[in-house]
This record gives sequence, C-alpha cells and structure tokens, in this order.
Amino acid sequence: MDFREIIQRDRERQNKGKFEGTFLEYLELVKKNPDIVKLAHKRVHDIILQRGGEVLKPEENQRVRKIYGNEVIKRYNFFKDDFFGIDKVLMKIVNYFHSASMKGEESRQVLYLVGPVGAGKSSLVEALKKALEQSEPIYAIKGCPMREEPLHLIPKHLRKDFEKMLGVEIEGDLCPVCRYRLLNDYNGQYENFPVVTTDFSIRSRKGIGVVPPVDPNNQDTSILTGSIDISKMDMYPEDDPRIFSLNGAFNVGNRGIVEFIEVFKNDVEYLHTIITATQEKSIPSPGKGSMIYFDGVIIAHSNEAEWNKFKSDHTNEAILDRIVKIEVPYCLELNEEIKIYEKILKKSNFKAHIAPHTIEVASMFAILTRLAPSGKADPMTKLKIYNGEEIVEKGSTRKIDIMELREEAGIREGMTGISTRFIIKAIDNALSNSEFECINPLSIMESIIKSVKELDIGEDERKRYLGFVQDTIRKEYNKILEKEITKAFIYGYREQAESLFNNYLDHAEAYVNKTKLKDKYTGEELQPDEKFMRSIEEHIGISEGSAKGFRTDVTSYMFYVIRNGGKIDYTSYEPLKEAIEKKLIASVKDLSRVVTKSRVRDKEQEEKYNAMVEQMKSNGYCEHCCDVVLKYAANNLWKD
Repeated sequence: MDFREIIQRDRERQNKGKFEGTFLEYLELVKKNPDIVKLAHKRVHDIILQRGGEVLKPEENQRVRKIYGNEVIKRYNFFKDDFFGIDKVLMKIVNYFHSASMKGEESRQVLYLVGPVGAGKSSLVEALKKALEQSEPIYAIKGCPMREEPLHLIPKHLRKDFEKMLGVEIEGDLCPVCRYRLLNDYNGQYENFPVVTTDFSIRSRKGIGVVPPVDPNNQDTSILTGSIDISKMDMYPEDDPRIFSLNGAFNVGNRGIVEFIEVFKNDVEYLHTIITATQEKSIPSPGKGSMIYFDGVIIAHSNEAEWNKFKSDHTNEAILDRIVKIEVPYCLELNEEIKIYEKILKKSNFKAHIAPHTIEVASMFAILTRLAPSGKADPMTKLKIYNGEEIVEKGSTRKIDIMELREEAGIREGMTGISTRFIIKAIDNALSNSEFECINPLSIMESIIKSVKELDIGEDERKRYLGFVQDTIRKEYNKILEKEITKAFIYGYREQAESLFNNYLDHAEAYVNKTKLKDKYTGEELQPDEKFMRSIEEHIGISEGSAKGFRTDVTSYMFYVIRNGGKIDYTSYEPLKEAIEKKLIASVKDLSRVVTKSRVRDKEQEEKYNAMVEQMKSNGYCEHCCDVVLKYAANNLWKD
C-alpha cells in the first residue's frame, strides 16, 4: 500500500461514517436506535464499560483476599494498561459515572480528584479525554456553537408525545444562537433544520474544554462562558445572539468534558459559574443574554494543600456542596508500582539493559517513603503485607491483619512520600550515567541516594529516606541476591523443588493418615521417613513437638485446594515453599560462597562458577551486570 492509498482509504472511511440530513431524518435514526441520544455522563460511562473488565472475588483470589479482605474488587480493561495499584480509586470513579448516567445527584456534581503530585490525577483525566476523541461521532445541530442535541428543537408542549414515540427522555433547550436561526432562517420549521455528525477533539476544542489556572489579576469569565464580538455591536443590539461568541470552556465542553486544572488556584468568584453549571445545568450567556443549557462532565483536580485552604473558608460552601471528592493516593503495592515504571520506561528511547530486581529496588524505596510507621511491623514487613505476600516465621505464617495496619496508619497513608516522577528521574539519571549501557540494583541505589541528598526536604526526613536505601533496602537486596546466586548453582532448581515437594507430601500424608508408602520401583511398603521430613521442616524452625501439627496443616490445605479445583505445586503453601527453598539453598550455599569469594579457582570450581554465570545470564543478567553483582556478593554477602 502506498501513501496515497493509505490517505484515500482513511478519507473514505471517515466520509462513510458522516451524516448530514434534516431533523426529520434524524428522528428516524433515533427511532431505530434510541441509544444515540445520550447525556455526557452516560456517554463516558458507556465508553469505560464497553472495554469490559473482571470481578475479583476474595474467595476465588488469594491475593485479593490478602490485600482487600472480603471486599469484591472490580477491574476495568479501560484502565488496566495505564493505571496500577489504585483499584479502589478507579472503582469510585466508575461508580460516580454510573450514578450520574442514571441521572442521580452525581450528574449535577463536579468530579474532583485530589492527591499528591505524580499520583496520576492528570493522567486519569487525559485517559477520559482521549477516549472521548476515539469514541463514535455524535449527532448535533449544524452550525450550533454548542454542538447541541438536535432533540432540543422539539417544542416543550410536544416533548411528551415525542418521548413516547422515540423511547427517550428529552432534556435541555436550544441555545440563543440556534433559537434565533430557527425563527429567522427556518421560519420556525424545525423539521427542516439540518443535523450533522461531529466528533470530539482536544486540539480543535470540540466537546473537550480545558480551564488552566488563570492569573487572579487577569481573570475573565469569558474563558468559561464566551464573550461578545465587539466588531458586531454596531450592527446588532446588545442582546442579539448574533453578537455572541460562544467559545468558552463550558460552551466548548458541552456534551463532553470540561477540565479544571489546579482548580483552586483560581479566585472563588471565578468559579461561581460551576454552581449553575452543575445544579441547574445552565451557564450564563455573554452580556445580557438568557441562561444556556449545559450538559457536560466537569472534572477538576488539584493537590491537597489547595483543597484544605479552599474548604477551610466557610463562604465556599455552595461550591463544596457540588463536589464529589475522590482521593488519588500513591500506589502502595510493590508489584503494581513496578508496573508503573516498566510502562513509563517502555515509552522512552533508552535502550540500556536493566538487570533483574533493579526496578523492584527503586519501587521498594518509593513505597517505604509512603508508608506510615507501624508499631505492629517493621517497614519492610509492612511493605510485603501490603503487597499480598505471606510472612513466614518459625514454620508458620505470621498473622498480621492488613486491615489493622491500615486502621493504625489512618486515612492519609499514601498521600505523602516520594513521587513517581522522582523515581523515574533517578532511573533516567542512572541510565544516562551508565558507561556500559546497563543499570543494576546497586547503581539505582546510588542514583537514589544522590537524588535524596539534593532534595529540598527537612534533615530528619532526609535521614529517614537515606536509611531506607542504605540499610532497609540494601539488607533486603542482599537476601534476594544470596538466594539468586545459590539458585543459579542448582541446575534444574524448579524440578528439584517439585521433587522435594512431592516426596514430602507423600510422606506427610502417610504420617498423618497412619498408613505406609509403597515404593514405586520395588512395591515394598515403607514407613514415612521421619528423618527426611525433619530435614525440610527444621529450615523454618519447626520443632519436633510441632512437626505433627505442621504436617496436618500441609495435607489439609492441599486437600482443600484440590477439592476446590485448584492445582498444587511446591509454591502452594507458603511455609512449605519457604522450607523447600531453604533446604535447596543450604545444600549449595557453602559451595556457592567459596566459589564466588575465591580469587583463584581450581578447575572444578571454575567450571561451577562459569555454569552459575551462564544460569544467571539465562535469568536476565548481561555480562556486565552479572560481573558487578557477583563482585558485590563476594565482598558483602558472606563476611567470615
């Protein structure tokens, strides 16, 4: 296909979807498909739901149960590729649009997003605006500056009859410009008024209006509601609609979205138009004209400081009463935070290699700064619990209720801390400064330390942040790296783990049921191997006295999983998984320590070292980062 053909095909496709006809022809279209008559909130709600989603029930999803308790979580495909770790926020936003689409009170309220910098407020609004741009065209009165619904042409006294015939509800009234044209250009014969299709466009200001913060000394409501064309005042009276320039944000955003950026940076008098635009669904016309019907989603956003200042003034009650406030906090789930940076990095032009756990380490730091201190768990433990991980201590899962942690932290957890932008800049700096086109957890930690030292924050907070990197995260990374290196020494790690798991399960089941095992090769009946089971259990601190209870718990849990249609493997039961991994690691730990630390290796050690390096490469390391982390391990992990 050549360029001309691509252009021609696109033009034909666009022309094919266009419509231009009389109001009578439009009525026939509505009769066939009443769904084309939608108010703005329903249009946005339908756009979100069209892409589908999934319902995550706690009884069916372990991770959901660990993080959200018994709450059912809905995930929408509309948001899934761009927004992570804010499921409950997204549910609130969709609930707002659902209620508004049903003409509930929310349809006459401003959707207001408040949260810290870099939490995703602007991105959420951008996603809705872009979705409108890509949505189906709407039908509008031709030449209307408000691109209004053609059914507004029907006189009030006939609307009930038309509503019955068409199966729709008619809301709203003609703008002054269309009313003048109807009477003077079409002699009141609204059936002949032309109707066309029109799309949404941010750039062309069609159905999407944006109101940036305005200089208080230069505030003019014409930005919101349009102005009078002074050049025509000599030709027409001051109340003649022909002198109106209906090009304000509310005029432009009719039937779509009006966005207020950093809304409370504006003087309150400037925002008074919001009061009638929400509750009465009407806005002033320029000059001395009548009120104009407005149907649009008003979305505003700002940071917390501005919100607190605005709400503290009791004279702002009228506007506060018309706001649905939704807090957009930072992500507090490690797995989801990692996805945020991976998404942003994919959009950049950096081609450098990123070693395993690099983004994980950066994400750990971001979340640790956002978590409120707890008396029930240390920061890293709390991070893991918020990530839906099991905390295993002495052979059993440590019972820390995530709901208790959240209650202890208070409602402001996630509203402070390091922003996403800070972490991305630290990653970018590490990528830019890399001589070998490769970054690793060690280089990212150094980049974060440097960035924290340059931050304009209090000295106590700086010390706390540096402590997270230099102590908490470094210790956690040392554990991760030690496990990774020793795993690399074990060829076929997964296979060996599954083999140990199956053997243990056979022996534990026989022990609990007081039966014997049959040797699959000789057919001989054997007693459960106590020594073998203890060799696994002791790695997680199971005492001899508690071994029986542990084996009973394991077999009961596995039976429960199978009975509910699940599949079992060595990772199914967290304490047993921990025990098996520790046993495997212990079997090669000493050897891996000796080989890694050795400056001079014999032939056998060299072969094992090279095999380990190759295994690490297959796990995502490159030659350079593998060399860096192994040297770090030799000097830091195993200090005699």
